[in-house]
This record gives sequence, structure tokens and C-alpha cells, in this order.
Amino acid sequence: MKLKNKVAIVTGGERGIGFGIAQELAKEGANVVICSPNLKECQKACHKLKTKTLAIQCDVSKKDEVDNLVKETLKKFKKIDILVNNAGVVRFGPILKKTEADWDFTLDINLKGVFLCIKAVAEHMIKRKKGKIISLASIAGFVGFDNIADYCASKGGIIAMTKELALELSPLGINVNAIAPGIIRTPMTAGMLKDPKQRKTLLAQTPIGRVGEPKDIARAVVYLASSDSDFVTGHTLVVDGGWLAR
Repeated sequence: MKLKNKVAIVTGGERGIGFGIAQELAKEGANVVICSPNLKECQKACHKLKTKTLAIQCDVSKKDEVDNLVKETLKKFKKIDILVNNAGVVRFGPILKKTEADWDFTLDINLKGVFLCIKAVAEHMIKRKKGKIISLASIAGFVGFDNIADYCASKGGIIAMTKELALELSPLGINVNAIAPGIIRTPMTAGMLKDPKQRKTLLAQTPIGRVGEPKDIARAVVYLASSDSDFVTGHTLVVDGGWLAR
């Protein structure tokens, strides 16, 4: 097992890609902390994992809740080896109909939340001179997608921030990387994939010819969380079935 006795935090780990990541980390021997605003769903997810777990209610856009997440994790496990910034939201709509509240909601969770979690966890990792930080970006951080300007901006911000934080934190023993998923089968994409026309269009853009699964992303996370990637930092690993190759 590549991650035996490691301690990993997965934000938004109660479902979708996040839960897939939690499952793979657990299979590789890690103890897993799952957090989201929905404590009951986090607890249900933890009960499905065959490892030591901790469920914590946390809105990553709120500093006090993020600080409590780190505090409770250290209280139970004494250390944090891996942070996976997975929590994310999307609201569809053209820019002229987006409200300031829409913009703030998306950026607060998708980008500010990543900042708050990295800042809180990095303070601990720096003391130990080791750690792996992995943030979920998106191919929407590289190319445009209709009606999700705020989402695209947030994911592009993660990609840029990952590069900068690698410069700051890698000399201190912390690897900082990101993953940019393509179209993955999750509750977030369920509506698009149920529509035959949209599904056909999405598959036409994916050379591999299938929709991605949470496990496809989770395996990439395991790589970046393990010692296999010790010489990798500041990188965004694209896992998209070839979408960006077009």
C-alpha cells in the first residue's frame, strides 16, 4: 500500500469525485478525513471506508470552520500528510444574468476555500517539512465552457495558484499540484449526461470515447499523494480522456 498510515483530508469527500478519492486513498492505507457542510452525508461516507476515518462538518469558505477542521484532524490523528481540495460548486447561466451573489458563491467555495485550506494545513506541514497538497481544477480552467464564467475563473485561479504555491512551499518540503478532470460521471454532470444530445456532444469531444469515472481521478490523486511523485510540484495533471488534445 502506497499510503499506509498517512492522514488525508478530502474536502467535499462525501460524494462524487470526492468520495471516489476517499475510497482510493483508503485502499492504499491512508486514514481519511471527510468534510462538507452536510455532516450526516460525511458520516455515511466514512462508514463505507475500510480504514480509520473522521467526519467533520465544514464549509471551506469560512475560516473558522476550516481552522476547526485542521484542529480536529490533528486532535485525532496527530498529523496531516495529504490535503485534497475537492469541494466545488457550479451554477449555470450567461454572464449577463449572473448576480454578484452567484459570483461570490462560486469563487468563495471553489477558490477562496482552496486558499483557506492550504493556508491552514501548510502551517502544520511546514513544521514537519513534508506534505502533499492536491487541488481539483478542471479543463474549464484551460478552455471556455458556455454559461459558467465564474466556474472557469475559479478553476483557472487554482491552476495559477498551484504554480505560485509550488515556488513558496516546495523548498519547505511540500509538493503542491492540481488535477484537471474532463467530463466525469458525478451528481454535478448527471443532468448533462442524461440528455442524449448533450451526452453525444460531450463524447464527441473525448477521443477515448467514454465518460470518465471518479476512479480515474482518484488514481491520479493517489499518484500525486504518494512518494511516486516526490519530484513533481507546481503541475496540473490533466485527466480528460484527450479533450484538450483537440
